[in-house]
Amino acid sequence: MVRSLKNPKKAKRKSKGSKKGEGSSSNDAPAVEAKVWQPGVDKLEEGEELQCDPSAYNCLHAFHIGWPCLSFDILRDSLGLVRTEFPHTVYCVAGTQAEQSSWNSIGIFKVLKLSGKRRDLVPNKINKDGSDMDSESSDSDEDDEDDSRGSGPPVLQIRKISHEGGVNRIRAMRQNPHICASWADTGHVQVWDFSSHLNALVQSDAEAVHGGSTVFNQAPLIKFSGHKDEGYAMDWSPLVPGRLVTGDCKSGIHLWEPASDSTWNIDSNPLVGHTASVEDLQWSPTEPFVFASCSVDGNVAIWDIRSGKSPAVSIKAHNADVNVITWNSLASCMLASGSDDGTFSIRDLRLLKEGDAVVAHFEYHKHPITSIEWSPHEASTLAVSSSDNQLTVWDLSLERDEEEEAEFKAKTKELVNAPTDLPPQLLFVHQGQKDLKEVHWHSQIPGMLISTASDGFNVLMPSNIETPLPADNA
Repeated sequence: MVRSLKNPKKAKRKSKGSKKGEGSSSNDAPAVEAKVWQPGVDKLEEGEELQCDPSAYNCLHAFHIGWPCLSFDILRDSLGLVRTEFPHTVYCVAGTQAEQSSWNSIGIFKVLKLSGKRRDLVPNKINKDGSDMDSESSDSDEDDEDDSRGSGPPVLQIRKISHEGGVNRIRAMRQNPHICASWADTGHVQVWDFSSHLNALVQSDAEAVHGGSTVFNQAPLIKFSGHKDEGYAMDWSPLVPGRLVTGDCKSGIHLWEPASDSTWNIDSNPLVGHTASVEDLQWSPTEPFVFASCSVDGNVAIWDIRSGKSPAVSIKAHNADVNVITWNSLASCMLASGSDDGTFSIRDLRLLKEGDAVVAHFEYHKHPITSIEWSPHEASTLAVSSSDNQLTVWDLSLERDEEEEAEFKAKTKELVNAPTDLPPQLLFVHQGQKDLKEVHWHSQIPGMLISTASDGFNVLMPSNIETPLPADNA
């Protein structure tokens, strides 16, 4: 897991001058052996606290843009389709949930100089005396860590655009990332052209902070008031530029068809197939006329926009509200859904006609699932966030292998005991954020995740996620 356990009763012996986060020296207190803490299995004793283990990450950074953001999206950029070398630069768009409605804004931001390093999962070489090479290379490892910090701390540049009401959800068009749609808690859906702000960020140098204190006033390309209530569900088509679906809390779904680069024809008659709030929408990654929806009514529906205003298929997916869904772009037969009861399921859509299409069901989280997303680089991997303040990464291809555990133990000279209380598919657990809301994979930086919560954003790359990369033919 990603946290270690320490005994603060011993830590209290540290001198009062030591700063938070700094370990005490061997002269201040006896060494406390850290051990892996298993979420959902281990309990914290009175006076104990969790401490982050940096070695669990290739990259870990935190930042905020002011007010909490319920939703955000990662913008595709022109810096490279597959980027593996640090430091990294990312572009995002996010919408705020401010204390007063008039204080809300949409932030387009750029984070530069995201540092990190690569770590081997197991030692590659063993010395003749049986010790691993890592112990002798500790000095060089420290040098590497210094090098990763040598470019300085990350730099946040942001442009803020005034937004009427809180932003329930925001999504950028994949083909034209400067076009973004926002769902407001006022009941309006708006589409924006943020090209001027993105261009300003692209052209800015690493030290300049553009628009950080200025809130720009800008009119949206379109403001749609046809929904009967506010909503959270929206998705741009990955196949047809400009095609959009939006869903509201009164069970209505509206289809947007592009008429030009800046105008849309919106069907005033909603698609109706749910009996309660539509919580999430996802277009098929391979079929341009097909999308999926999920609802508080516990159902997941599959729609074909050529076939009228009713779903082609509707299935009872969970025994509680279905909050989120994600369609696998690498294995388009797989659709995952997350529920208010903390469970999430994976369905093989090829099996729908046969009845039970569930191929995996997990009850690890004990609080509502708030976000779920398949990895764009590995078909069997997905990330899940929950109201239990955990962000988990799962690899559905994993099974417990006792021989492999023994081999790993022999290489590392450590005791490796895979907990039987945890699913073997649970690859990673990230904690430290409060009230997690959304998590997204970066489509151009393999292994990178960005998450938003009430206390800000985290950028992380778990060190135990191996992503196959294109072969180097050089």
